[in-house]
Amino acid sequence: MRSIFDTRQVRRAFSRSACNYTSAASLQREIESRLLDSLDYLDDPALQRAAPTLVVDLGSGPGHASHAMCTRWPQAQVLALDLALPMLRQAQHMGSATGDRAPLTCICADARALPLAEGTVDVLFSNLCLQWLDDLPTVLAGFRRVMRPGGLLLASTFGRGTLSELRTAFAQADAVAHVSPFATMAEIGDALIQAGFRDPVLDRDVFVHTHQDLPELMRSLRALGATNALHARRHTLTGKARFAAAASAYQRMRGNNGLLPASWEAIYVQAWAPAPGAPIRKAGLEIAAMPVAQIPIRRRSR
Repeated sequence: MRSIFDTRQVRRAFSRSACNYTSAASLQREIESRLLDSLDYLDDPALQRAAPTLVVDLGSGPGHASHAMCTRWPQAQVLALDLALPMLRQAQHMGSATGDRAPLTCICADARALPLAEGTVDVLFSNLCLQWLDDLPTVLAGFRRVMRPGGLLLASTFGRGTLSELRTAFAQADAVAHVSPFATMAEIGDALIQAGFRDPVLDRDVFVHTHQDLPELMRSLRALGATNALHARRHTLTGKARFAAAASAYQRMRGNNGLLPASWEAIYVQAWAPAPGAPIRKAGLEIAAMPVAQIPIRRRSR
């Protein structure tokens, strides 16, 4: 079954926004900061956990979190993975400017097919990448594959309430969707369990930004690379009449301050990779899996 997202369009949009992404992404940086604060849990002496040796920043963008983790764990190898090569160039440039003691390794890769060895990653960090991936159970199964038993998955994504006002406005003007079908918290939790992750913890924040009008909101989304990347999107211009109808519908949502609201629901995920052979769930049943090398072989004597 074809993905609902056009991966080439996602890559193009974020490649175009790479140079100006940092200045436009204040909300993304705020969510990233809150996610990074959760890493303090790993440094708690009471846990007696060894420092990670391999850390992955998936969907790293210009690499702010990657470099923060280089500073936090200078002895670890930190990999910045992103679909857009220009974003990784920005991450490398930032490393040169900040003088990281350990060089950042940048890999241009698709989160749906991680080019990493099985059972090697101690911390998989991903800020606002999952919303571009529609088959969450399969993607998370890929995460589990590369993670070391007991490794930490720490991620954020946008939830169903994100840009609900924009979704409603365009729905009154066009039968074609203009906003991604973000997952609910329950769907994310189910996907984690299905992939076999243990002790998942989910939390959420709702941010409301305001804009003068619809064109200003659309410009801010383009600056972030957050354009319509659905396969079912219109591949021609929306058209003046449709855009005017959406703008008119949005006007009716103006708040008392005279500005248009744009809601962003941030969902935070923390979960742990299970031990080898731990069961995953499929069709309501638990299915155990283990590496072939660990299956005992009984040889008959002749």
